[in-house]
Amino acid sequence: MTRSPAWATVWTVLRLAMAAAIVAAISAQLAKSVGTAIELGRDVTTTIANFLSFFTILSNASTAVVLAWIALWYFTKGRTAKAEPTGLAVALASVSAYMIITGIVYNTLLRNIELPQGSAPIPWSNEVLHLIGPIFLLVDVFVGPLRRALPWRSLWAIVAFPIVWVGYTMIRGPLVTNPVSGDPFWYPYPFLNPNNPGGWPSVIVYVIGIAAAIVAVGAFVVWWGRRRGAAAAGASDDAGATASVPASAVSD
Repeated sequence: MTRSPAWATVWTVLRLAMAAAIVAAISAQLAKSVGTAIELGRDVTTTIANFLSFFTILSNASTAVVLAWIALWYFTKGRTAKAEPTGLAVALASVSAYMIITGIVYNTLLRNIELPQGSAPIPWSNEVLHLIGPIFLLVDVFVGPLRRALPWRSLWAIVAFPIVWVGYTMIRGPLVTNPVSGDPFWYPYPFLNPNNPGGWPSVIVYVIGIAAAIVAVGAFVVWWGRRRGAAAAGASDDAGATASVPASAVSD
């Protein structure tokens, strides 16, 4: 069913709708954060840079781009394809892992904490970015059409961005003055702030734990894609074998 032309078209339209919802959610929250910064006389450039430094925002923005990209590919070239191109498949697996992690971390560690995004969260935007989007990408792993079976080395590509992001965050943190509190540092999430109780040991424990979760989720996404790809290939081979058997042999 998930590889039928009708399902591929329906799910691709849903992917486009999800991409549009994510763009709307990011735009609405950014506009509110900038508006609040202007109203209170805060540094607007720093507010925007901080907003775009959240893993949630980066993962959601990347997801919107990839979902739009895969829709463009499907409607222009993919209707007769058996699977996405490898580059697109790796990108989709990557954002799927990032969004699933975003949903897990936010809803287990950050749901009741106000994050330093420059303004109070917009409820509907917050839910799209932290709950609806992650759930959609999780479902996409299971039912998304034309998913390609990727080699295990693709896991390196999936974990590369989170590693770079953590490095960027920890280097930038002490170089930025918090435009809200005036503190001589800014970190997007409290568990990454070495100035909080627990200091660096706590930060290191959280980083290791979340890194392990990202590897686990990325491995699951690749494993499930390989399983689906193998099942589809097997079904194709069976169909081809049946078609090649003469009718007389089948009747015998």
